[in-house]
Amino acid sequence: MTSDAVTVWLHQLQAGESAAARPLWEKYFHRLVGLARTRLRTAARGASDEEDVALSAFDSFCRNAEAGRFPDLTDRDSLWRLLAAFTLRKAAHHVRDAGALKRGGGTVAAAADGVLEAALGREPDPALAAEVAEECERLLAALADPDLRHIALLRMDGHSVEQIAARIPCSTPTVKRRLKLIRGIWEREARHESQ
Repeated sequence: MTSDAVTVWLHQLQAGESAAARPLWEKYFHRLVGLARTRLRTAARGASDEEDVALSAFDSFCRNAEAGRFPDLTDRDSLWRLLAAFTLRKAAHHVRDAGALKRGGGTVAAAADGVLEAALGREPDPALAAEVAEECERLLAALADPDLRHIALLRMDGHSVEQIAARIPCSTPTVKRRLKLIRGIWEREARHESQ
C-alpha cells in the first residue's frame, strides 16, 4: 500500500464512495485505537472503550467527508491530523462523560492544556504525533475568540451546524458565518505557514 493509495481512497470517500472507508479504516484502525487508549489511560473504562472511541471518531470523519465538509483535505498527512483530532475529541468527551456519571451527573472541567502533546507523544509515530499536536494547537490558538474555538471544536467533533447552534445557543446563520470566519482564519494561517 502506498501513500498514493491512501490519497485515492480519500478522494473516493469524499466523492461519496463509502466503500473507500474500509481500506482507510484498516490502515488507521490500530493507530486510532492506540491514540484513544493513551488518552483514556487515566479514566475508568471497559476493555472496548478505546475501540469504541476510535470507531466513533472514524464514523464521524467518514460522515463529514462524504458530506463534503473537508474540501481542503488532500493527502495522508492532513488525513491523519484530522483523524487524530476527531479521536482526541471523542476520547475527551468519553472521559468527561465517564467522570460526570461517576460524580452523579455533574460536569467535568475541560482537558488541561498540553493534553494533545501528552496523548500524541505516546502514539506509535512520535514525529507525526508531535506535528499533529502542534498543528491542532496552532490552529486553535489562531482563533483568539473563545467562542470561535468552541465552535471549531464542536465542528471537528462532527456536530452539524444546527447542533452547534442549539449548543451555543445562537442562530444557524450565525454559526455558518462563524464557521466561514474560522475557515478564513485557518486558510490565512496555512498560506502564512507555507511562505
